[in-house]
Amino acid sequence: MYGPPRRPATEAEAKALASSVRLRILRVCLDEPHTNREIARRLGLNPGTTLHHVRKLVATGFLAPQPPRRGPRGSREIPYLSTRKSWWLETPGLGREMVDAFLAEYQRIGNPERVRVARLGLRLTDEEYEEVTGRIAALFEELAARPPSPGGKPYSLFFSLHPDVDREEPEPSPT
Repeated sequence: MYGPPRRPATEAEAKALASSVRLRILRVCLDEPHTNREIARRLGLNPGTTLHHVRKLVATGFLAPQPPRRGPRGSREIPYLSTRKSWWLETPGLGREMVDAFLAEYQRIGNPERVRVARLGLRLTDEEYEEVTGRIAALFEELAARPPSPGGKPYSLFFSLHPDVDREEPEPSPT
């Protein structure tokens, strides 16, 4: 373990993360602070809608307001930075929102050659399943603990291990 021990999300925290838009906002603000207007522009969203989501993330401690700065017309703008708190929470049942966030990001990439994708069918015993998931979790923990590389390009890593329903034997139909 490279950081604080994981803990179950509170109901408010789980609700705050139960939105693919909010998950995308956290990703935008992961390395550098952005104002509501900047977040909305990056995600192609309405600033009013974005502000609603930003406020929920701030209220639950997932985004931290940074010192105000002057906007293009002298207005006071507040940038927000991810606290990375979501990584240290156990949030069972959050899979669909993560998949939706991934798909929304994937659609905006434009050039599919910029995405490394692999798919592998496995047949594992319970012990092998635990080994595989443990090794992948350890890799994610190691990567999450790395400080951002100065001058490095931003990447996202999405992982899904799921039952391969197309390869399962169908249940016999009652006769």
